[in-house]
Amino acid sequence: MALPYGIKHVSELPVEGKRVFVRVDFNVPLTKDKRVSDDTRIRATLPTIKHLIERDARIVLGSHLGRPDGQHKPEYSLEPVAARLAELLDQEVFLTDEPVGDGARKVVGDLRDGQVALLENLRFNPGEEENDEQLARTLASYCDVYINDAFGTAHRAHASTAGMAAFVADKGAGFVMAKEIDVLSKLLGDVERPYLAVVGGAKVSDKIEVLDALLGRVNAIAIGGAMANTFLKAQGKELQKSRVEEDKLPVARNFLRKAGERGVTVHLPVDVVVAPSLDAAEGRAVSIDHIPPGEMALDIGARTIEAYRKAVKEARTIFWNGPMGVFEKPQFAAGTVAIANAMAENKLALTVVGGGDSAAAVAQAGVADKVTHVSTGGGASLEFIQGVELPGIKALATS
Repeated sequence: MALPYGIKHVSELPVEGKRVFVRVDFNVPLTKDKRVSDDTRIRATLPTIKHLIERDARIVLGSHLGRPDGQHKPEYSLEPVAARLAELLDQEVFLTDEPVGDGARKVVGDLRDGQVALLENLRFNPGEEENDEQLARTLASYCDVYINDAFGTAHRAHASTAGMAAFVADKGAGFVMAKEIDVLSKLLGDVERPYLAVVGGAKVSDKIEVLDALLGRVNAIAIGGAMANTFLKAQGKELQKSRVEEDKLPVARNFLRKAGERGVTVHLPVDVVVAPSLDAAEGRAVSIDHIPPGEMALDIGARTIEAYRKAVKEARTIFWNGPMGVFEKPQFAAGTVAIANAMAENKLALTVVGGGDSAAAVAQAGVADKVTHVSTGGGASLEFIQGVELPGIKALATS
């Protein structure tokens, strides 16, 4: 694939016998007994790591885990990740006792062709999130080649995602990063139409920038989740106990006005699943005009599901980010799962899922392999399709 800005693919770089630093995204959930509970992000990087092993590179992996706030906190150690990676690779993974320092330098220096080391949590060093130049130079001194395969952190200008690349001559994208750039770039170019965006989640404030950016590209937008409540309230609907961002009502009205002026269809729920609280055992569908007092909207209803499914079926390019309801509770997950299935059933469209809860939904529905692309980065994918230049991608540019 031809990547923009002259970015090189890992397969094009001279890695044989060289130390190759790979920024990976191993920010994975752990169980109480410190075992990896979901290894999806680790598995995603295996093609890049195995490619380097096969080419006799000396591999130095770097990642963060959680938010240790620049301190060495044992609960955020990458030890469980190193153990799981070793199982998946069926070879030893050497974990350093610190992200940088004499111990880390020795482990890296002792690597032989085809061996793998994992630096301890990069965020144990406060310079990581500060994009400290000294830390960036130190990390760069550990390698001859720099590869970024952590798209999920590409929107962060940190020492390992942006800073260190300036001090390494040979640099490029791993398999994960390259595919993300390739597929998401298509959404910014000439796409097959109709182009539909399905946007959900809790807050208008979290998504208004991406919604505004999409107005200039899409033919239609289907809105779900709690953020739909704010748009409905802006239209004069009574939402009772439903979550509404009262201070964002003018923003919602302005967005709907702009959509109308541009000829972009905005689909909003016509019915919702309501319950007295998030802890209710079940909900019931009611018209958006007849939400009972004391109840709140927690998912889209059957008529809305059908309307959204029809929009998905007719589209030829679809970008989806954000759940349609309180997806983590099975009784309020039907709308989100229905969108996942509808996207999987549309074999004629370019279907892109923008990470986060949407990625979890297609996985839960068992259809992750039936959509064109599931992004590994929620925030990064949203910024990318807004046309924002991501620091982690810009750092790889050679032209």
